[in-house]
Amino acid sequence: MSDTDKVVEELYVLARSASDNAYSPYSGARVGACVVDDKGNVYSGCNVENASYGLTQCAERNALAAAVAAGMKPGTAHTLLICATGFEILAPCGACRQVMSELLAGDALIVSCHSETQYQSWALAELLPDPFKLS
Repeated sequence: MSDTDKVVEELYVLARSASDNAYSPYSGARVGACVVDDKGNVYSGCNVENASYGLTQCAERNALAAAVAAGMKPGTAHTLLICATGFEILAPCGACRQVMSELLAGDALIVSCHSETQYQSWALAELLPDPFKLS
């Protein structure tokens, strides 16, 4: 079993459970995400849509915000798993990629699942090779 298989086995159920809480009346996309920090703490989030589409909050950013709110320090999360129900594998949007580049560890693993056996994974640098940085 690969390291990514183990991550999916450990986190899929949590992300899937978070997706059950999604508010997605416009797209029907129920997305959940889990973030794991260097201490093994797991933080979850789901997508929350809005009639003003630009105000929609993605599951990935909500999970990261929950982690920060709980005290996680930027750069200490090493894994982010996404579960989208009713869709094939979804790659994170550009806004999520930018937020991930600031809050995840540089060598973080991102996994997007369609099911417990169908998933795709990326290194953070693959998703956003040249992130916007102020320093």
